[in-house]
Parts: sequence; C-alpha cells; structure tokens
Amino acid sequence: MGTHHNGLVTGLLADLLRRLRRPAEGPAGIASLGHRTYVGGRWDEIGDLQWSFLLNHGLRPETVLLDIACGSLRLGCRAIPYLAPGHYLGIEKEAELLRVGVEQELGDELEARQRPRLLVDDSFRFERFGVEADIAIAHSLFTHLPPEPISRCFRQLRPWLRPNGVFYATYFPTQRQRRQGGKGHDHGYFAYTDSEIRCFGETNGFSCELLGDWGHPRGQVMAAYRPGR
Repeated sequence: MGTHHNGLVTGLLADLLRRLRRPAEGPAGIASLGHRTYVGGRWDEIGDLQWSFLLNHGLRPETVLLDIACGSLRLGCRAIPYLAPGHYLGIEKEAELLRVGVEQELGDELEARQRPRLLVDDSFRFERFGVEADIAIAHSLFTHLPPEPISRCFRQLRPWLRPNGVFYATYFPTQRQRRQGGKGHDHGYFAYTDSEIRCFGETNGFSCELLGDWGHPRGQVMAAYRPGR
C-alpha cells in the first residue's frame, strides 16, 4: 500500500512538473535532452527492470518479442543479443530515437548479426512486420496517451498477437477517473483507473489481469492482456 501510494504521489508531482515546463517533442527535444533522458531517464535501472520482468515471465531466445514504443532501445539493447535473429520487433514513432539507439546503444555490428526489425510508425500498424508476436510490451506508453490511441493500439495488435501470446502494459493508476483531454505527448501524463485499464483490453478482444506493483521507481503498475478465446 505504501509503495502504491508513493507511486501515486510521485506521478501527480511529475504531472505538475511536466505541465509547468514540458520539453519539446521530436528531434528538437531529443537533441536538447539526450536520447536516454528523453525516454524518461533511469536508463539502466528501468532497462534492467523490464528485462528481468520478461525473463521471469517466459521470455526465451525463440520468443518473438514486440516492443511497442521502443524508443532508443533501452529494452532492445538487452533483448536483441539474447533473442534469435529477427525475433525482436521494435516500433517507434520518432525516427531519431531509433537512429540514435542503434548508433549509440546497440551498435551496427550487433544490428547486422541479430537483424532486429525496427519500424518508424505512429499509427500502430503492426501488420507491417508481417509476423505474429509471442510477447508484446508497452512500457510507459499508456502513461503518455489519451484513450483513443490506446484503444487503437489494442485493436490493431489483436490480429498480430499469437493466440497463446500475452501483452504487458504499464500505466499510472488513479482511484478516480480523470478528464483525459488533449493529445498524447511524449512528456505528458495520463493516469487510468483499474476499471478503465480492464476496459481497454476487454472491448478489443483481450482478457486482462492486473499484476500491480512490479517495482517501478515511478509507480507505474503492470497489466497483462491475453487474446480472448
């Protein structure tokens, strides 16, 4: 309870600070902040957290992993060397994040050897990969989006997640439903009730299991979605 409460307080304070001074999106923001800070900082801590979580929840070298909003490859630089060649699918709307992620975090040699599939796309067009995923993960994506694009993500993911697959997504929890006006923003703050988080999946053909606290330093909690039978 204490960790959950602290996470809510931290999230609200972060929301206030972001509203007071919200950095620019896109190449200008990336150049100003650096690719690690732009995606939220705490690069090693959060990267290791995601990596440990996936390993503890069934990730294997033969898994096809879809990293939604993969940014500058914080998870990718851990997953790509481990997975079989071509089994990492990364989709990201900011081309500059992907470019810098490959150049400064992954390296050209590893990219050539492991052949990750990296797409620049702002509309969740997972069909462009042409392969179904076993595990999908969206870390700190719903925290920056209003409801409509979240629903679109689920709707367009459903045909491209294998029947026995799972989609993990993090979110900022709130006890009361918030007014979620405006557009998504890379440095915005959106929080959802557990009921809303369930509804996103259930209205788009998924069952939802709320996993709750998974040790995130900013209080984001985890949900697991599986295709409905």
